[in-house]
Amino acid sequence: MNDEQLLRYSRQMMLPEIDAAGQERLNNSRVLIIGLGGLGSPVSMYLASAGVGHIVLVDFDKVDISNLQRQIVHTTKNIGQPKIESAKEHLLAINPEIRIECIGHALEEDELLSEAEKADVIVDASDNFQTRFALNEVSVKTKTPLVSGAAIRFEGQVTVFNPKVENSPCYRCLYNDDIVAEETCTANGVIAPLLGIIGSIQANETLKLLMGIGETLQGRLLLLDTLYMDWNEAKLKKDPACPVCN
Repeated sequence: MNDEQLLRYSRQMMLPEIDAAGQERLNNSRVLIIGLGGLGSPVSMYLASAGVGHIVLVDFDKVDISNLQRQIVHTTKNIGQPKIESAKEHLLAINPEIRIECIGHALEEDELLSEAEKADVIVDASDNFQTRFALNEVSVKTKTPLVSGAAIRFEGQVTVFNPKVENSPCYRCLYNDDIVAEETCTANGVIAPLLGIIGSIQANETLKLLMGIGETLQGRLLLLDTLYMDWNEAKLKKDPACPVCN
């Protein structure tokens, strides 16, 4: 690392758990982020500022004025612009030394599998079960850790699915195909800081996975109700009848 990089990352490199070796691991890491909305915004910003060397952004939507209440990687001047382009501009303004790759369409089957294989961590910042199920399948197939988050109204949840860990549950162990109702922020609303909280936890879990430090939320589902500022934790177990991970 050069002197500018040492100065940029000095505050986190002061942490003995990270040091220069951990920073080097971040610099050499590749993260796949699906969704540049309310969750993908803080995730991408913190990963960029922390020095994750290669970030792949996937989103096919454009910035709308209604997004700006919570999707903080975008600004008013970005309205009408593809979210991946808006986000890339913001992330490179934060840290011009990293590489940002943009994919402006939904990843299907082989392409999704290929991107998952190349990634060190997948971050699910999507807003629908179809995408979450698809990401879970490629995570299990490629043994790529999946950092999952969701938020609506005043409530959020976050966890880590790590197929590299023996007997780790997957997303399908938690939710099955019987889910038919899709609750969205568009239909139900959401308070903006909730997405920042959940997204920041996703970023933190991603950094720990990349550096191999601490204990992640693997096997634990963290639940937050911001209306009453109530945190709960549920233990997750592998489903022996799961059609994906068994």
